Amino acid sequence: MRRTPGCALVTGASRGIVAAVARRLAKDGAGLIVHYHRSQERAEAVAAECLALGAAFAEVAAADIRSSADIAALKTSLEQAGRMPDILVHAAGTAHYGLLEDLEEDEWDDIQHVHLKAAYGLAKRFGPAMSWRRRGRIVHVSSVWGVVGAAGEAAYSAAKGGLNGLTKALARELAFAGVTVNAVAPGLVETDMLAELAPSELAELREEVPMKRFADPNEVAELVRFLTLGDAGYITGQVIGLTGGWRM
Repeated sequence: MRRTPGCALVTGASRGIVAAVARRLAKDGAGLIVHYHRSQERAEAVAAECLALGAAFAEVAAADIRSSADIAALKTSLEQAGRMPDILVHAAGTAHYGLLEDLEEDEWDDIQHVHLKAAYGLAKRFGPAMSWRRRGRIVHVSSVWGVVGAAGEAAYSAAKGGLNGLTKALARELAFAGVTVNAVAPGLVETDMLAELAPSELAELREEVPMKRFADPNEVAELVRFLTLGDAGYITGQVIGLTGGWRM
């Protein structure tokens, strides 16, 4: 059954895929908490767009989600403001390109913390309230590399693989309360990360994709919208690829 839009906390929503997710949920009238760490101006711009698109409200919230203390403080502030989310979309992240032998331990830890430890912290703080209310949707934005792995992105692949495992385990833990937990695993998406590649590299990658194009961020947002606001109450514990037939 289609759900009445509630309050959505979207992490890392100042740009790219997650900004598209925030805008899409806004179109259905959801209230938005647009999370950011350092990019306040971009987050405020996304929040303004969400209001213009029909969001019930759109507010920004700063937190370093690698920090358990910051997540706890975020929860307290949202609780006090009456903005506890019943939708959680975790997509904040970072990447490192290079061989594992050149990866420093602190770089490895940072990638694991922002992708995987943050997901643990967010679920620990916001999941119980969803269970008590018997209302909740959690979506993790993963990656094709969490399924098949990528040479030169060992830390990122490991973090996303762990996120996929957490998704499946948490789905089992929260199913009794009707709370769903899923992950979306995009392949190549038209974002800033691809913009850093040379035209020749982009052409080569595009040729590898059976559909001969990259995904639009709005296509990822549509899937997240279906999992959170659509008729998806019986879909849980899934890692759903959006790859155009590439790699998965």
